[in-house]
Amino acid sequence: MRNGAPAALTPRTMAERSDRDLGMHRRIARRDFLDGVAFTALAAGAGGWPAGAEAAAGSYPPALTGLRGEYDAAYAVAHRLRDRTFWTEPPPLKATGEHYDLVVVGGGISGLSAAYFYRQQFPSARVLVLDNHDDFGGHARRNEFRVGNRLLLSNAGTQSIESPAKYSPVAKRLLAELGVVPKRFYTYYDRRRYAALGTGVFFNKETFGSDRFVAGMGTRPWPEFLADAPLSEVAKADIARIYTQQVDYLPHLTTPQKRALLAKTSYADFLTKVAGLSPDVLPFFQPRTNDLYGVGIDAVSALDTFEGGDDYGVPFPGFQGMALEGAAGKWQAPREEPVEEPYIFHFPDGNASISRLLVRKLVPGSVPGSTMEDVVTARADYSVLDLPGNAARIRLASTAVRARHVDPHDHTRGVEVAYVRSGALETVRANACVLACWNGVASYIAPELPSSQREALRYGTKVPLVYTHVAIRNWRPFAQLGVHQISAPGSYHPWTALDFPVDIGTYRSPHVPDDPMVLFMLRTPCRPGLPARDQQRAGRAELYATPFAVIERNVRDQLARMLGGAGFDPARDIAAITVNRWAHGYAYEYATLWDPDWPAGRSPAELGRKRFGRIAIANSDAAASAYTDAAIDQAHRAVAELAAVTP
Repeated sequence: MRNGAPAALTPRTMAERSDRDLGMHRRIARRDFLDGVAFTALAAGAGGWPAGAEAAAGSYPPALTGLRGEYDAAYAVAHRLRDRTFWTEPPPLKATGEHYDLVVVGGGISGLSAAYFYRQQFPSARVLVLDNHDDFGGHARRNEFRVGNRLLLSNAGTQSIESPAKYSPVAKRLLAELGVVPKRFYTYYDRRRYAALGTGVFFNKETFGSDRFVAGMGTRPWPEFLADAPLSEVAKADIARIYTQQVDYLPHLTTPQKRALLAKTSYADFLTKVAGLSPDVLPFFQPRTNDLYGVGIDAVSALDTFEGGDDYGVPFPGFQGMALEGAAGKWQAPREEPVEEPYIFHFPDGNASISRLLVRKLVPGSVPGSTMEDVVTARADYSVLDLPGNAARIRLASTAVRARHVDPHDHTRGVEVAYVRSGALETVRANACVLACWNGVASYIAPELPSSQREALRYGTKVPLVYTHVAIRNWRPFAQLGVHQISAPGSYHPWTALDFPVDIGTYRSPHVPDDPMVLFMLRTPCRPGLPARDQQRAGRAELYATPFAVIERNVRDQLARMLGGAGFDPARDIAAITVNRWAHGYAYEYATLWDPDWPAGRSPAELGRKRFGRIAIANSDAAASAYTDAAIDQAHRAVAELAAVTP
């Protein structure tokens, strides 16, 4: 409702609503579910070992729906390695006899960049990239939907090129060589598309006592917005106060002292113990940090919320009167750096287009076209990725289990890499190896590494998250409610948004409410009250234990309850669901609330990424930074280290 009035919703709870009401019986949902997890049924390969995702002949990975991201077969072998059961009963050995100049473990942006940089350094080099998934790109993969005759694209993981003006010269040069011109997004990204639409909040019955949708967060006056919310009068008054008043809650401290205290104070404690708000406000704010940090406000420092900001245009309140700007912090740019750039550098499939551009460069004929525009709608030819004649080969559904020197006393003899594919243990040899996989996994793959280095590699726990994309037949309910994004504290997915409005090349995003649309729904399965890394471990276990049907039912129920007052019917209006499960999601970034302030060169990422003989380590984990430019920079460093010791 554009006037900000709450929608009159009287939906039944999930327990009361039947599967048929939600559309769980719809054929497309069952088909999508089977497509998405069919690979788990392939785990009955030779000797009980996963046969690999490539067994689904003829499938086109970006178009698969259901459970994607880290599907079961992609991590089954790695978990046996982690549990130290792999080598007690390994699959049958199959020697390939292949030899390469470089083997890269991990086909994400960092691994693909490493292959690219190595071939730049050594143009005649033969390179093999191994990845455990059925698709390349790592987190930089794409989801494709067909609704009627309309192609809809979305990012399965890595979302955007954030602040490209601040990229390193190496990362900027790579983008340029791939043909990516960031300034074109000022034309391609339509910042006016949703200008008349705002942010809504869905208060669910389980958390707030009743289901209620309230539009206008951040645009209506706070007392007016909160008057419609199912919150206590104390909570309403406190939230209005923290947003509207300019108060210095630490007047007795200098700016450096304030920053030091806030660095060790969670935002939840800042609100209640420093600003003096009632604990009743915490459920409203709790998931606001989930998207950027993967945990709630109980596990993110107040200083980080101040400096990191909010991804969705409604700032974290409480700092406006505290004069905290006196010293550059973790995410504050020094004055000489470029001004803050808008969050518009987004391909329709996120940074999957960057991984596709890298593959286009590495494997001729794999991705038709020649520009950043035509890569968006190009259909990748997976059949050519691993042809024997390729100078660079990409071998999917191949889980690396060991990378070791052929002679531990003479590293010049190169490296042997073992991996599981189609139920067999295969080996290849190479002059050198880059482990561009998750650094925690690298600690198990490279047994020769010193124990202290392997321990450092395991320090950073990946941040688990779920990017659920729902193709709907139109987005009229959002237009009727006057919103393009919905915060849902306490709900299964605490954030839902219309997809990014990007038109590029021949791709046209949804323009009018009658067009089909992809909804982005975010879930980070954290466990409030625990330290951040423990929350991530618990969340990862939850994701592995949650079947697609449970997530699907939550999706359908939540959308029905949020949008039902505007006529949304999940049984009728949902065309497809893709759940991108990233149990190992964002790279772990050091947080002032939980991590020591290590001296230069002594952080776990720096210690863990040290080259060992002919084995180098990349991935954004090696920078403790969950950004694409970090993945690129670490690939460049790893290749430079190897170039110094290989002919």
